[in-house]
Amino acid sequence: MTREAGETADVLVIGAGMAGLTAAAELQRGGRRVLVLDKGRGVGGRLASRRIGGAAFDHGAQFITARTSRFAALLEDCRRTGAVQEWHRSAGDSSDAHVRWRGHPAMTSVAKHLARGLAVMLETRVVALRLSRHYWSAETETGAVYSAAAVVLTPPVPQSLAILKAGTVPLLPETLARIEGIEFERCLAVMAVLASPSRLAPPGGLAPGDGPISWIADNQLKGISAVPAVTIHAAHAFSLEHWERDRQESGRRLLDAASGWLGAEVRTFQVHGWLYSKPLQVDEHPCAMVGQGPLLVLAGDAFAGPRVEGAALSGWAAAEAVLATAP
Repeated sequence: MTREAGETADVLVIGAGMAGLTAAAELQRGGRRVLVLDKGRGVGGRLASRRIGGAAFDHGAQFITARTSRFAALLEDCRRTGAVQEWHRSAGDSSDAHVRWRGHPAMTSVAKHLARGLAVMLETRVVALRLSRHYWSAETETGAVYSAAAVVLTPPVPQSLAILKAGTVPLLPETLARIEGIEFERCLAVMAVLASPSRLAPPGGLAPGDGPISWIADNQLKGISAVPAVTIHAAHAFSLEHWERDRQESGRRLLDAASGWLGAEVRTFQVHGWLYSKPLQVDEHPCAMVGQGPLLVLAGDAFAGPRVEGAALSGWAAAEAVLATAP
């Protein structure tokens, strides 16, 4: 192709979560020059891990399962390289049970494995996407501009729509109606360091089913942390109600609710808020084609399913849509 003035890649991928990384890797395998832009300090998005002193936490996605052969092959590659390990099986030890994989040593390891060999620019927040005659220009909050003939946009749908609105990108009414109604659960995540092991039974994960807590995990039993440390995910209703309240107070409420499972003194804790934890609705298509000349595709777990696997499948679908166009 003839390179436009100011063009920095064949394809810009915005977002370095699972959808963005699988899309970028597939595009690069297809011979496209790809640049990934992400606002974070590291890759992974909700494949997130954090350390507090000697304690380590997975505080976003807690495990990964595979229901398709393509994603199972990706996880097998991760297993061979040591980026994932089997945590446990979802239905006992039967051969047909879904294996729950954990990142090794933590969930961010999966994203780091997928990002190998990709051109990724971190701490680069895209605030507007603008359409020129033959290419897209992504403007960042620092004023830098990156351009390409195609864009794969993978942030949560509300963030992607805000980027398009800031750049006055026209959307067909049917496309806008299709995607603007997609909403996400919120989740307050508590990371607590304990003075002694919790009362959770192996393998260390529990979904209470009702009340303010949707999930609690013992990171030491899980094999993530060398010292006792638990992750607590608040239910959507609790998170929504307490979103604007003092985070430490909300964290203490959740720790009190979890006290029967903890059974140990809490030495310290931190609270992280996931504004877009999980889509409440999932689009019927694996990605959304917004523009075709030049091409713009939206992808993420809101298009192919709320699990990590869904995000990967959406990223692949977006990449295949781009590769189907002339280079």
